Amino acid sequence: MDCLFCKIVEKRVPCDVVYEDAYAVAFRDIRPVAPTHVLVIPRVHLAAIHHLRDADISTVGHVMLAARNVAHQLGLDSNGYRLVINDGDAAGQSVDHVHVHVLGGRTLMWPPG
Repeated sequence: MDCLFCKIVEKRVPCDVVYEDAYAVAFRDIRPVAPTHVLVIPRVHLAAIHHLRDADISTVGHVMLAARNVAHQLGLDSNGYRLVINDGDAAGQSVDHVHVHVLGGRTLMWPPG
């Protein structure tokens, strides 16, 4: 498989890891859009939200809890933070591996796009 995020999970591509556990890896985005911009990915390859099956509920749930843990670890939970999941090209998904953007460190505007 030629998935960039799978290569990160396998430690074949270097990155700035800020959190990892048995189910998820979190690392700093190489093109941040906020002072804190971390991606949280499942260790297993899941291409997109629209491809998820009922069997993926525990993996995706764990990724969301890992995103919460990252926000806490980085001190974002005191002022607030945003979690973003893009699904598909039109939404801006640039890597076909489910990932959650953890954004914070400044006031985030709404609507986002």
